[in-house]
Amino acid sequence: MNTLASFLETGYHVLVLWMMLAFHPTPAVTPGLGDGYWHTSGSQILDTGNRPVRIAGINWYGFETTKGIPGGLDVQDYKAILDTIRKNGYNAIRLPISNQMVETPIVPTELKFSNHSGPINTDLKGLNSLQILDHIIAYAGSQGLKIILDNHRSEAGDGPEMTGLWYTQAYPESAWIADWQMLAQRYAANPAVIGFDIRNEPHNASSGGACWSCGGNIDWHLAAQRAGNAILHINPRLLIFVEGVDSYENDYYWWGGNLMGVRSAPVALNVPHQLVYSAHDYGPIESGQPWFTPNMNAAILSDVWTKHWAYISQEGIAPVWLGEFGVEIPNNPDSPTPAEAIEALWFQSMIDFLNKSQRVSWTYWTLNGGDHNGLLNANYDPTPKSSARQDALASIQFPLNIGTTNSTRETSDSLSTTDVPARTARSTDATVVVVVPPADANSAQCHITYTNQNDWQQGFTAGIVIHSSGNEAINGWKLTWTFPGSQKITQIWNGGYAQDGQTVTITNLDWNATIPANGEQAGIGFNANYSRPNQAPVEFYLNGTLCK
Repeated sequence: MNTLASFLETGYHVLVLWMMLAFHPTPAVTPGLGDGYWHTSGSQILDTGNRPVRIAGINWYGFETTKGIPGGLDVQDYKAILDTIRKNGYNAIRLPISNQMVETPIVPTELKFSNHSGPINTDLKGLNSLQILDHIIAYAGSQGLKIILDNHRSEAGDGPEMTGLWYTQAYPESAWIADWQMLAQRYAANPAVIGFDIRNEPHNASSGGACWSCGGNIDWHLAAQRAGNAILHINPRLLIFVEGVDSYENDYYWWGGNLMGVRSAPVALNVPHQLVYSAHDYGPIESGQPWFTPNMNAAILSDVWTKHWAYISQEGIAPVWLGEFGVEIPNNPDSPTPAEAIEALWFQSMIDFLNKSQRVSWTYWTLNGGDHNGLLNANYDPTPKSSARQDALASIQFPLNIGTTNSTRETSDSLSTTDVPARTARSTDATVVVVVPPADANSAQCHITYTNQNDWQQGFTAGIVIHSSGNEAINGWKLTWTFPGSQKITQIWNGGYAQDGQTVTITNLDWNATIPANGEQAGIGFNANYSRPNQAPVEFYLNGTLCK
Protein backbone atom coordinates (compact mmCIF):
# COMPACT_ATOMS: atom_id res chain seq x y z
CA MET A 1 0.00 0.00 0.00
CA ASN A 2 1.43 3.40 -0.95
CA THR A 3 1.94 6.16 1.60
CA LEU A 4 -1.11 8.17 0.54
CA ALA A 5 -3.41 5.16 0.70
CA SER A 6 -2.04 4.24 4.12
CA PHE A 7 -2.58 7.78 5.37
CA LEU A 8 -6.16 7.86 4.07
CA GLU A 9 -6.99 4.48 5.60
CA THR A 10 -5.53 5.54 8.95
CA GLY A 11 -7.53 8.77 8.82
CA TYR A 12 -10.68 6.82 8.03
CA HIS A 13 -10.23 4.59 11.09
CA VAL A 14 -9.59 7.61 13.28
CA LEU A 15 -12.77 9.24 11.94
CA VAL A 16 -14.79 6.08 12.61
CA LEU A 17 -13.40 5.87 16.15
CA TRP A 18 -14.21 9.55 16.75
CA MET A 19 -17.79 9.02 15.52
CA MET A 20 -18.23 5.98 17.73
CA LEU A 21 -17.10 7.94 20.78
CA ALA A 22 -19.16 10.98 19.87
CA PHE A 23 -22.42 9.16 19.24
CA HIS A 24 -22.03 6.26 21.66
CA PRO A 25 -21.08 7.88 24.97
CA THR A 26 -19.81 5.74 27.79
CA PRO A 27 -22.73 4.22 29.71
CA ALA A 28 -23.40 5.73 33.11
CA VAL A 29 -21.63 3.89 35.91
CA THR A 30 -23.97 2.15 38.34
CA PRO A 31 -23.63 4.01 41.65
CA GLY A 32 -22.22 2.12 44.62
CA LEU A 33 -24.38 1.17 47.57
CA GLY A 34 -24.96 4.32 49.60
CA ASP A 35 -24.07 6.79 46.86
CA GLY A 36 -25.82 10.12 46.61
CA TYR A 37 -28.38 11.72 48.86
CA TRP A 38 -30.67 9.45 50.86
CA HIS A 39 -34.45 9.43 51.24
CA THR A 40 -37.07 7.30 52.96
CA SER A 41 -39.90 4.92 52.19
CA GLY A 42 -41.98 3.60 55.06
CA SER A 43 -39.54 2.53 57.76
CA GLN A 44 -36.56 2.27 55.42
CA ILE A 45 -33.82 4.68 54.42
CA LEU A 46 -32.90 4.36 50.74
CA ASP A 47 -29.89 5.57 48.75
CA THR A 48 -30.02 7.39 45.43
CA GLY A 49 -30.57 4.06 43.65
CA ASN A 50 -33.54 3.20 45.94
CA ARG A 51 -31.56 0.50 47.72
CA PRO A 52 -32.05 0.07 51.49
CA VAL A 53 -29.21 1.43 53.59
CA ARG A 54 -28.57 1.65 57.30
CA ILE A 55 -26.75 4.36 59.21
CA ALA A 56 -24.22 2.46 61.30
CA GLY A 57 -21.96 5.15 62.61
CA ILE A 58 -20.35 6.91 65.50
CA ASN A 59 -20.50 10.28 67.26
CA TRP A 60 -17.43 12.51 67.31
CA TYR A 61 -17.99 15.52 69.52
CA GLY A 62 -16.08 18.72 70.19
CA PHE A 63 -17.13 21.36 67.66
CA GLU A 64 -19.94 22.33 70.03
CA THR A 65 -17.58 22.95 72.95
CA THR A 66 -15.54 26.04 73.77
CA LYS A 67 -12.53 24.30 72.18
CA GLY A 68 -14.20 24.53 68.77
CA ILE A 69 -12.69 21.30 67.38
CA PRO A 70 -13.53 17.59 67.61
CA GLY A 71 -11.70 15.55 70.20
CA GLY A 72 -8.27 14.18 69.38
CA LEU A 73 -6.98 16.93 67.09
CA ASP A 74 -4.48 17.85 69.81
CA VAL A 75 -2.84 14.41 69.51
CA GLN A 76 -3.71 13.06 66.06
CA ASP A 77 -4.19 14.13 62.45
CA TYR A 78 -7.84 14.54 61.48
CA LYS A 79 -7.40 12.39 58.38
CA ALA A 80 -5.91 9.60 60.47
CA ILE A 81 -8.92 9.73 62.81
CA LEU A 82 -11.33 9.60 59.87
CA ASP A 83 -9.36 6.67 58.42
CA THR A 84 -9.70 4.91 61.79
CA ILE A 85 -13.47 5.38 61.73
CA ARG A 86 -13.72 3.93 58.24
CA LYS A 87 -11.32 1.04 58.86
CA ASN A 88 -13.25 0.01 61.96
CA GLY A 89 -16.37 -0.40 59.84
CA TYR A 90 -18.47 2.68 60.60
CA ASN A 91 -20.24 4.29 57.65
CA ALA A 92 -21.36 7.61 59.14
CA ILE A 93 -20.38 10.27 61.66
CA ARG A 94 -22.67 12.43 63.77
CA LEU A 95 -20.86 15.74 64.34
CA PRO A 96 -22.28 17.93 67.13
CA ILE A 97 -22.03 21.70 66.57
CA SER A 98 -23.37 24.85 68.24
CA ASN A 99 -25.02 27.97 66.86
CA GLN A 100 -22.16 30.00 68.29
CA MET A 101 -19.65 27.90 66.34
CA VAL A 102 -21.61 28.49 63.14
CA GLU A 103 -22.11 32.23 63.52
CA THR A 104 -18.84 33.28 65.17
CA PRO A 105 -16.33 30.47 64.63
CA ILE A 106 -13.03 30.71 66.46
CA VAL A 107 -9.52 29.79 65.39
CA PRO A 108 -8.97 26.91 67.85
CA THR A 109 -6.00 27.24 70.18
CA GLU A 110 -5.85 23.57 71.20
CA LEU A 111 -5.32 22.33 67.65
CA LYS A 112 -1.85 20.78 67.38
CA PHE A 113 0.37 20.44 64.33
CA SER A 114 2.79 17.70 65.38
CA ASN A 115 2.89 14.55 67.45
CA HIS A 116 5.35 11.74 68.07
CA SER A 117 5.03 10.65 64.43
CA GLY A 118 5.67 14.07 62.89
CA PRO A 119 3.49 16.82 61.39
CA ILE A 120 -0.29 16.61 61.80
CA ASN A 121 -3.21 18.82 60.74
CA THR A 122 -0.91 21.04 58.69
CA ASP A 123 -3.68 22.02 56.27
CA LEU A 124 -5.79 23.31 59.16
CA LYS A 125 -3.35 26.02 60.25
CA GLY A 126 -5.03 29.39 60.62
CA LEU A 127 -8.51 28.07 59.91
CA ASN A 128 -11.54 28.72 62.05
CA SER A 129 -13.90 26.03 63.29
CA LEU A 130 -16.30 26.29 60.38
CA GLN A 131 -13.49 26.01 57.85
CA ILE A 132 -12.10 23.00 59.74
CA LEU A 133 -15.56 21.46 59.48
CA ASP A 134 -15.33 21.95 55.71
CA HIS A 135 -12.08 19.97 55.61
CA ILE A 136 -13.42 17.16 57.77
CA ILE A 137 -16.53 16.82 55.62
CA ALA A 138 -14.48 16.93 52.41
CA TYR A 139 -12.07 14.20 53.51
CA ALA A 140 -14.80 12.08 55.09
CA GLY A 141 -16.74 12.20 51.82
CA SER A 142 -13.66 11.23 49.84
CA GLN A 143 -13.42 8.11 52.01
CA GLY A 144 -17.05 7.12 51.53
CA LEU A 145 -18.22 8.29 54.97
CA LYS A 146 -21.55 10.04 55.45
CA ILE A 147 -21.99 13.06 57.75
CA ILE A 148 -24.93 14.06 59.94
CA LEU A 149 -24.62 17.50 61.52
CA ASP A 150 -26.19 17.79 64.98
CA ASN A 151 -27.26 21.08 66.54
CA HIS A 152 -26.15 20.09 70.03
CA ARG A 153 -26.62 23.42 71.77
CA SER A 154 -26.85 27.19 71.23
CA GLU A 155 -23.87 28.64 73.11
CA ALA A 156 -20.57 26.76 72.91
CA GLY A 157 -20.20 24.49 75.92
CA ASP A 158 -20.46 20.95 77.21
CA GLY A 159 -23.59 18.85 77.11
CA PRO A 160 -27.13 19.77 76.05
CA GLU A 161 -28.81 23.11 76.74
CA MET A 162 -30.12 22.87 80.30
CA THR A 163 -33.41 24.64 79.55
CA GLY A 164 -34.27 21.79 77.20
CA LEU A 165 -35.34 24.25 74.48
CA TRP A 166 -33.92 24.71 71.01
CA TYR A 167 -33.39 28.45 71.46
CA THR A 168 -31.96 30.93 73.96
CA GLN A 169 -32.11 34.69 74.37
CA ALA A 170 -28.83 35.07 72.50
CA TYR A 171 -29.83 32.59 69.79
CA PRO A 172 -33.59 32.80 69.18
CA GLU A 173 -35.48 30.35 67.01
CA SER A 174 -35.01 32.62 63.99
CA ALA A 175 -31.22 32.35 64.36
CA TRP A 176 -31.42 28.58 64.89
CA ILE A 177 -33.34 28.20 61.62
CA ALA A 178 -31.16 30.70 59.73
CA ASP A 179 -28.01 28.86 60.80
CA TRP A 180 -29.45 25.58 59.51
CA GLN A 181 -30.35 27.24 56.23
CA MET A 182 -26.83 28.60 55.87
CA LEU A 183 -25.38 25.13 56.40
CA ALA A 184 -27.88 23.65 53.94
CA GLN A 185 -26.64 26.13 51.36
CA ARG A 186 -22.98 25.66 52.29
CA TYR A 187 -23.11 21.90 51.71
CA ALA A 188 -25.76 21.81 49.01
CA ALA A 189 -25.04 19.23 46.28
CA ASN A 190 -22.57 17.48 48.59
CA PRO A 191 -24.18 14.11 49.36
CA ALA A 192 -21.53 13.32 51.97
CA VAL A 193 -23.75 15.46 54.22
CA ILE A 194 -26.91 13.37 54.18
CA GLY A 195 -28.89 15.26 56.80
CA PHE A 196 -29.30 17.41 59.88
CA ASP A 197 -30.19 16.32 63.41
CA ILE A 198 -31.94 19.60 64.05
CA ARG A 199 -31.64 19.67 67.89
CA ASN A 200 -30.04 17.49 70.48
CA GLU A 201 -32.15 16.13 73.34
CA PRO A 202 -35.16 18.45 73.72
CA HIS A 203 -36.33 17.99 77.29
CA ASN A 204 -37.73 19.50 80.51
CA ALA A 205 -41.30 19.11 79.30
CA SER A 206 -42.70 19.23 82.83
CA SER A 207 -40.99 22.56 83.68
CA GLY A 208 -41.43 24.83 80.70
CA GLY A 209 -38.97 23.09 78.39
CA ALA A 210 -39.61 21.26 75.13
CA CYS A 211 -42.84 19.29 74.93
CA TRP A 212 -44.58 17.35 72.17
CA SER A 213 -47.88 18.61 70.71
CA CYS A 214 -48.54 21.02 73.58
CA GLY A 215 -48.80 24.22 71.52
CA GLY A 216 -47.09 27.56 71.88
CA ASN A 217 -43.40 28.39 71.77
CA ILE A 218 -42.38 25.24 73.66
CA ASP A 219 -44.00 22.77 71.25
CA TRP A 220 -41.00 20.90 69.89
CA HIS A 221 -42.81 18.97 67.17
CA LEU A 222 -44.13 22.21 65.62
CA ALA A 223 -40.68 23.82 65.83
CA ALA A 224 -39.23 20.76 64.13
CA GLN A 225 -41.71 21.25 61.29
CA ARG A 226 -40.73 24.90 60.90
CA ALA A 227 -37.02 24.18 60.86
CA GLY A 228 -37.35 21.10 58.67
CA ASN A 229 -39.37 22.93 56.05
CA ALA A 230 -36.97 25.89 56.05
CA ILE A 231 -34.02 23.52 55.51
CA LEU A 232 -35.77 21.58 52.77
CA HIS A 233 -36.62 24.83 51.00
CA ILE A 234 -32.85 25.25 50.53
CA ASN A 235 -32.02 21.59 49.86
CA PRO A 236 -34.99 19.22 49.48
CA ARG A 237 -32.72 16.17 49.44
CA LEU A 238 -31.50 16.36 53.05
CA LEU A 239 -32.76 13.96 55.68
CA ILE A 240 -34.37 15.78 58.61
CA PHE A 241 -33.71 13.96 61.89
CA VAL A 242 -36.17 14.84 64.66
CA GLU A 243 -35.48 13.69 68.20
CA GLY A 244 -38.11 13.06 70.83
CA VAL A 245 -38.62 14.80 74.17
CA ASP A 246 -38.12 13.50 77.71
CA SER A 247 -41.73 12.99 78.74
CA TYR A 248 -45.11 12.60 77.12
CA GLU A 249 -48.37 12.30 79.03
CA ASN A 250 -46.40 11.84 82.28
CA ASP A 251 -44.32 8.99 80.86
CA TYR A 252 -40.72 9.99 81.64
CA TYR A 253 -37.83 8.72 79.57
CA TRP A 254 -34.35 9.73 78.41
CA TRP A 255 -33.82 13.28 77.19
CA GLY A 256 -34.71 13.33 73.50
CA GLY A 257 -35.75 9.68 73.63
CA ASN A 258 -39.53 9.76 74.11
CA LEU A 259 -41.25 9.61 70.72
CA MET A 260 -44.63 8.40 71.94
CA GLY A 261 -46.27 11.61 70.67
CA VAL A 262 -45.51 10.71 67.06
CA ARG A 263 -48.48 8.34 66.95
CA SER A 264 -51.06 11.11 67.43
CA ALA A 265 -49.03 14.15 66.30
CA PRO A 266 -46.45 13.27 63.64
CA VAL A 267 -44.09 15.87 62.23
CA ALA A 268 -45.43 17.03 58.84
CA LEU A 269 -42.83 18.21 56.33
CA ASN A 270 -43.60 19.83 52.99
CA VAL A 271 -41.16 17.51 51.20
CA PRO A 272 -42.15 13.85 51.62
CA HIS A 273 -39.74 10.98 52.23
CA GLN A 274 -37.08 13.01 54.08
CA LEU A 275 -38.11 12.55 57.73
CA VAL A 276 -36.32 10.27 60.20
CA TYR A 277 -37.18 10.15 63.91
CA SER A 278 -34.31 9.87 66.38
CA ALA A 279 -34.06 8.56 69.93
CA HIS A 280 -31.31 8.40 72.56
CA ASP A 281 -31.00 5.49 74.97
CA TYR A 282 -28.52 4.57 77.69
CA GLY A 283 -27.83 2.04 80.42
CA PRO A 284 -27.98 2.31 84.21
CA ILE A 285 -24.51 3.83 84.70
CA GLU A 286 -25.67 6.93 82.79
CA SER A 287 -28.69 7.36 85.06
CA GLY A 288 -31.19 5.29 86.98
CA GLN A 289 -34.51 4.32 85.38
CA PRO A 290 -37.46 2.31 86.77
CA TRP A 291 -36.76 -0.60 84.44
CA PHE A 292 -33.17 -1.02 85.64
CA THR A 293 -33.76 -3.68 88.29
CA PRO A 294 -32.07 -6.95 89.23
CA ASN A 295 -34.91 -8.68 87.35
CA MET A 296 -34.30 -6.74 84.14
CA ASN A 297 -33.97 -8.90 81.04
CA ALA A 298 -33.94 -8.55 77.25
CA ALA A 299 -37.73 -9.00 76.94
CA ILE A 300 -38.45 -6.20 79.45
CA LEU A 301 -36.01 -3.87 77.66
CA SER A 302 -37.50 -4.72 74.26
CA ASP A 303 -40.94 -3.70 75.51
CA VAL A 304 -39.54 -0.41 76.89
CA TRP A 305 -37.79 0.44 73.61
CA THR A 306 -40.77 -0.54 71.49
CA LYS A 307 -43.14 1.60 73.55
CA HIS A 308 -41.02 4.74 73.43
CA TRP A 309 -39.46 4.77 69.94
CA ALA A 310 -39.09 1.46 68.10
CA TYR A 311 -42.81 1.16 67.33
CA ILE A 312 -42.37 3.89 64.71
CA SER A 313 -40.15 1.58 62.68
CA GLN A 314 -42.05 -1.61 63.48
CA GLU A 315 -45.35 -0.11 62.28
CA GLY A 316 -43.85 1.38 59.12
CA ILE A 317 -44.59 4.97 60.16
CA ALA A 318 -41.07 6.27 59.42
CA PRO A 319 -37.44 5.25 59.83
CA VAL A 320 -35.89 5.45 63.29
CA TRP A 321 -32.31 6.33 64.08
CA LEU A 322 -30.82 5.63 67.51
CA GLY A 323 -28.65 8.73 67.44
CA GLU A 324 -26.93 8.03 70.77
CA PHE A 325 -26.32 4.93 72.85
CA GLY A 326 -23.17 3.97 74.68
CA VAL A 327 -21.70 1.63 77.25
CA GLU A 328 -19.03 1.99 79.90
CA ILE A 329 -16.49 -0.82 79.96
CA PRO A 330 -15.90 -2.36 83.43
CA ASN A 331 -12.53 -1.73 85.02
CA ASN A 332 -12.31 -5.46 85.64
CA PRO A 333 -14.45 -7.31 83.05
CA ASP A 334 -13.90 -10.61 84.86
CA SER A 335 -15.37 -9.23 88.08
CA PRO A 336 -17.86 -6.43 87.30
CA THR A 337 -19.75 -4.53 89.96
CA PRO A 338 -23.54 -5.10 90.14
CA ALA A 339 -24.12 -1.84 88.25
CA GLU A 340 -21.57 -2.82 85.60
CA ALA A 341 -23.23 -6.23 85.23
CA ILE A 342 -26.62 -4.62 84.59
CA GLU A 343 -24.95 -2.19 82.18
CA ALA A 344 -23.40 -5.10 80.25
CA LEU A 345 -26.77 -6.88 80.11
CA TRP A 346 -28.41 -3.70 78.83
CA PHE A 347 -25.77 -3.24 76.11
CA GLN A 348 -25.91 -6.81 74.88
CA SER A 349 -29.70 -6.65 74.85
CA MET A 350 -29.52 -3.47 72.74
CA ILE A 351 -27.09 -5.13 70.30
CA ASP A 352 -29.43 -8.12 69.99
CA PHE A 353 -32.42 -5.79 69.52
CA LEU A 354 -30.66 -3.88 66.76
CA ASN A 355 -29.65 -7.15 65.10
CA LYS A 356 -33.32 -8.13 64.97
CA SER A 357 -34.47 -4.60 64.02
CA GLN A 358 -32.22 -4.06 61.04
CA ARG A 359 -34.21 -1.11 59.73
CA VAL A 360 -33.30 0.88 62.84
CA SER A 361 -30.17 2.95 62.20
CA TRP A 362 -27.67 3.95 64.88
CA THR A 363 -24.60 5.98 65.84
CA TYR A 364 -22.63 4.91 68.90
CA TRP A 365 -21.72 7.50 71.55
CA THR A 366 -18.82 8.06 71.28
CA LEU A 367 -15.53 7.90 69.37
CA ASN A 368 -13.78 10.34 71.74
CA GLY A 369 -10.86 9.01 73.73
CA GLY A 370 -11.06 9.85 77.40
CA ASP A 371 -14.87 9.68 77.46
CA HIS A 372 -16.22 6.93 79.68
CA ASN A 373 -18.06 5.52 76.66
CA GLY A 374 -15.21 6.30 74.24
CA LEU A 375 -14.33 3.80 71.53
CA LEU A 376 -10.70 4.95 71.28
CA ASN A 377 -8.04 5.66 73.88
CA ALA A 378 -6.76 9.09 74.84
CA ASN A 379 -4.12 8.97 72.06
CA TYR A 380 -6.76 8.14 69.44
CA ASP A 381 -4.81 5.07 68.37
CA PRO A 382 -6.54 3.16 65.55
CA THR A 383 -7.29 0.03 67.59
CA PRO A 384 -10.39 0.38 69.81
CA LYS A 385 -9.60 0.11 73.51
CA SER A 386 -12.19 -2.66 74.02
CA SER A 387 -12.18 -5.46 71.46
CA ALA A 388 -15.34 -6.93 72.99
CA ARG A 389 -17.28 -3.70 72.51
CA GLN A 390 -15.94 -3.24 68.98
CA ASP A 391 -16.88 -6.83 68.09
CA ALA A 392 -20.41 -6.24 69.38
CA LEU A 393 -20.79 -3.07 67.33
CA ALA A 394 -19.25 -4.76 64.27
CA SER A 395 -22.08 -7.31 64.38
CA ILE A 396 -24.61 -4.56 63.50
CA GLN A 397 -22.51 -2.58 61.03
CA PHE A 398 -23.64 -1.93 57.46
CA PRO A 399 -20.84 -1.61 54.87
CA LEU A 400 -21.37 0.86 52.05
CA ASN A 401 -19.68 0.79 48.66
CA ILE A 402 -19.17 4.46 47.87
CA GLY A 403 -16.34 5.17 45.46
CA THR A 404 -13.26 7.13 46.57
CA THR A 405 -11.05 8.69 43.93
CA ASN A 406 -7.84 10.64 43.74
CA SER A 407 -9.58 13.66 42.26
CA THR A 408 -11.94 13.90 45.20
CA ARG A 409 -9.12 13.50 47.70
CA GLU A 410 -7.05 16.12 45.94
CA THR A 411 -9.96 18.53 46.16
CA SER A 412 -10.19 18.05 49.92
CA ASP A 413 -6.48 18.76 50.19
CA SER A 414 -6.74 21.87 48.03
CA LEU A 415 -9.00 23.76 50.43
CA SER A 416 -7.29 26.99 51.39
CA THR A 417 -5.57 27.45 54.73
CA THR A 418 -6.18 31.18 54.49
CA ASP A 419 -8.16 32.44 57.47
CA VAL A 420 -10.98 34.30 55.77
CA PRO A 421 -14.14 35.36 57.61
CA ALA A 422 -16.91 32.76 57.67
CA ARG A 423 -20.29 33.40 56.17
CA THR A 424 -22.67 34.82 58.74
CA ALA A 425 -26.08 33.20 58.86
CA ARG A 426 -27.89 36.40 59.82
CA SER A 427 -26.43 38.52 57.02
CA THR A 428 -29.11 40.09 54.85
CA ASP A 429 -26.80 42.00 52.52
CA ALA A 430 -26.81 39.45 49.71
CA THR A 431 -26.84 40.36 46.05
CA VAL A 432 -28.00 37.92 43.37
CA VAL A 433 -26.72 38.45 39.88
CA VAL A 434 -28.13 36.27 37.10
CA VAL A 435 -25.65 36.50 34.26
CA VAL A 436 -27.16 36.61 30.77
CA PRO A 437 -24.47 37.48 28.22
CA PRO A 438 -25.43 38.22 24.62
CA ALA A 439 -26.32 35.04 22.80
CA ASP A 440 -24.53 34.02 19.65
CA ALA A 441 -24.57 31.11 17.25
CA ASN A 442 -22.21 29.12 19.46
CA SER A 443 -24.11 29.59 22.74
CA ALA A 444 -24.63 26.47 24.83
CA GLN A 445 -28.02 25.54 26.24
CA CYS A 446 -27.10 26.72 29.73
CA HIS A 447 -27.06 29.74 31.96
CA ILE A 448 -25.35 30.54 35.23
CA THR A 449 -26.67 32.04 38.45
CA TYR A 450 -23.82 33.79 40.26
CA THR A 451 -24.69 34.93 43.80
CA ASN A 452 -22.62 37.24 45.98
CA GLN A 453 -23.82 35.79 49.29
CA ASN A 454 -21.72 37.74 51.75
CA ASP A 455 -19.19 40.57 51.34
CA TRP A 456 -16.91 41.87 54.08
CA GLN A 457 -15.11 44.51 51.95
CA GLN A 458 -11.82 42.59 51.68
CA GLY A 459 -13.35 39.27 50.76
CA PHE A 460 -16.60 37.62 49.82
CA THR A 461 -18.48 34.36 49.48
CA ALA A 462 -20.16 33.47 46.20
CA GLY A 463 -22.45 30.67 45.12
CA ILE A 464 -22.95 29.25 41.64
CA VAL A 465 -25.76 27.26 40.05
CA ILE A 466 -25.30 25.75 36.59
CA HIS A 467 -28.63 25.49 34.75
CA SER A 468 -28.99 23.26 31.69
CA SER A 469 -31.89 23.66 29.26
CA GLY A 470 -30.67 20.94 26.93
CA ASN A 471 -32.53 17.71 26.24
CA GLU A 472 -29.54 15.53 27.14
CA ALA A 473 -27.64 15.20 30.38
CA ILE A 474 -24.14 16.68 30.61
CA ASN A 475 -21.72 14.08 31.91
CA GLY A 476 -18.61 15.85 33.12
CA TRP A 477 -18.41 19.64 33.23
CA LYS A 478 -15.87 22.43 33.31
CA LEU A 479 -16.97 25.99 34.04
CA THR A 480 -14.69 28.90 33.09
CA TRP A 481 -14.89 32.65 33.57
CA THR A 482 -12.66 35.70 33.89
CA PHE A 483 -12.93 38.01 36.86
CA PRO A 484 -13.08 41.69 35.88
CA GLY A 485 -11.03 42.72 38.93
CA SER A 486 -8.50 41.42 41.44
CA GLN A 487 -10.62 38.61 42.88
CA LYS A 488 -8.58 35.63 44.05
CA ILE A 489 -10.26 32.41 45.18
CA THR A 490 -9.00 31.08 48.52
CA GLN A 491 -11.40 28.22 49.20
CA ILE A 492 -13.95 26.24 47.20
CA TRP A 493 -16.55 23.58 47.90
CA ASN A 494 -18.26 21.05 45.63
CA GLY A 495 -15.72 21.43 42.85
CA GLY A 496 -12.06 21.42 41.94
CA TYR A 497 -10.53 24.64 40.70
CA ALA A 498 -7.54 26.36 39.14
CA GLN A 499 -6.97 30.09 38.78
CA ASP A 500 -4.51 31.65 36.33
CA GLY A 501 -4.49 35.40 36.83
CA GLN A 502 -8.11 36.49 36.45
CA THR A 503 -9.23 33.29 34.70
CA VAL A 504 -10.92 30.64 36.82
CA THR A 505 -11.76 27.04 35.91
CA ILE A 506 -14.01 24.93 38.13
CA THR A 507 -14.43 21.22 37.41
CA ASN A 508 -16.84 18.62 38.73
CA LEU A 509 -16.12 16.07 41.42
CA ASP A 510 -17.02 12.43 40.88
CA TRP A 511 -20.33 12.65 42.70
CA ASN A 512 -21.62 15.81 40.94
CA ALA A 513 -20.37 15.18 37.42
CA THR A 514 -23.82 14.93 35.88
CA ILE A 515 -26.08 17.87 35.08
CA PRO A 516 -29.49 16.38 34.23
CA ALA A 517 -31.33 17.29 31.07
CA ASN A 518 -33.35 20.44 31.80
CA GLY A 519 -31.83 20.38 35.27
CA GLU A 520 -29.15 22.04 37.31
CA GLN A 521 -26.06 21.52 39.44
CA ALA A 522 -26.26 23.65 42.58
CA GLY A 523 -24.25 24.15 45.73
CA ILE A 524 -20.97 25.18 44.11
CA GLY A 525 -19.38 28.00 46.04
CA PHE A 526 -16.18 29.70 47.05
CA ASN A 527 -14.54 32.28 49.27
CA ALA A 528 -12.29 34.89 47.66
CA ASN A 529 -10.22 37.92 48.53
CA TYR A 530 -10.30 41.15 46.50
CA SER A 531 -9.43 44.82 46.31
CA ARG A 532 -12.39 47.00 45.46
CA PRO A 533 -14.46 46.98 43.30
CA ASN A 534 -15.96 43.49 43.40
CA GLN A 535 -17.75 43.20 40.07
CA ALA A 536 -19.35 39.96 38.95
CA PRO A 537 -18.05 38.11 35.88
CA VAL A 538 -20.08 38.70 32.72
CA GLU A 539 -19.35 35.62 30.61
CA PHE A 540 -19.31 31.98 31.59
CA TYR A 541 -18.21 29.04 29.44
CA LEU A 542 -19.41 25.51 30.08
CA ASN A 543 -17.17 22.87 28.51
CA GLY A 544 -15.72 25.57 26.29
CA THR A 545 -18.99 27.00 24.97
CA LEU A 546 -20.53 30.32 25.97
CA CYS A 547 -23.65 30.00 28.12
CA LYS A 548 -26.71 32.03 27.24
